[in-house]
Amino acid sequence: MPLLEVKELHTEFRTGAGLVRAVDGISYSVEQGETVAVVGESGSGKSVGALSILRLIADPPGRITGGQILFDGRDLRSLSEAEMREIRGRDIGMVFQEPMTSLNPVLTIGRQITEVLEQHQGADREAANKRALELLEMVGIADARRRLKQYPHQLSGGMRQRVMIAVALACNPKLIIADEPTTALDVTIQAQILELMKALTERLNVALIVITHNLGVVARYAQRVNVMYAGRIVESGSAEAIYHDPRHPYTMALLRSVPRLDQPRRARLDPVEGQPPDLTKLDGGCSFRPRCRFAIEKCAQSQPPLEPAGGAGHASACFRRDELGAMAEAAQ
Repeated sequence: MPLLEVKELHTEFRTGAGLVRAVDGISYSVEQGETVAVVGESGSGKSVGALSILRLIADPPGRITGGQILFDGRDLRSLSEAEMREIRGRDIGMVFQEPMTSLNPVLTIGRQITEVLEQHQGADREAANKRALELLEMVGIADARRRLKQYPHQLSGGMRQRVMIAVALACNPKLIIADEPTTALDVTIQAQILELMKALTERLNVALIVITHNLGVVARYAQRVNVMYAGRIVESGSAEAIYHDPRHPYTMALLRSVPRLDQPRRARLDPVEGQPPDLTKLDGGCSFRPRCRFAIEKCAQSQPPLEPAGGAGHASACFRRDELGAMAEAAQ
């Protein structure tokens, strides 16, 4: 049985412009110790999907309207708020996108870690302080004892993100959700943070969901990848299948827009044309159709279902999934 199984999850927002289906029936699973990436542009629904797992969607204006979130055999949608508070931080850790706004500016780093330990594990002050020191050393923060007494504004962006990872790991969770953990960091620090998360999750056998807009970021870190567009998963499969045999035009476009070392230095990037759709004005056809180089008349008539494509475990929501595979083979 998977550690986490999301089944037909729907999350909506009521806005002045109309109803926004931010998450529109997504399904995927995460095994114990596995790293799964959720990839897509801003507004694709990937972060809303993650917040829905933890039931952190503000109501109003948002609401989870359908589906199941099965974690360790329990449906999180059926739990009370008190039961969910026990799971958040203890069984599921979260690394948010911007640590400066996620960490409390008026509490020391040490207090923000010990608070989690006292809340979920009933640790006394001495045991909590000892564990906090261990955690900072584990995530590679030098002079950890001194850093425990400092405040978030006294740390660099990379160090704050390491603190967020330490907080997420504090109670030995079974799953960590990392929402764009490297967005605000420079390229060198991005690599360090991702390498750190991979090493720690492998060592501790913790499952990891990495949410990102950059397919290139997760190439060496994820076992499986889910590509999202307009609230839906449009392609899913192993990292190898997604990178070497993409079967959806959006995935292909994302890959073309990533700089590659095997291309000439003067080679121009091929960006994804157009803009993401207005989710209040979807017409029932394929939502990627206006930006797609391979669109046909059928794409305007209905939304293609997510169906098997290529090898085992590989699926694509495109009417031309098989043709795209043949095109890729011919290009090689």
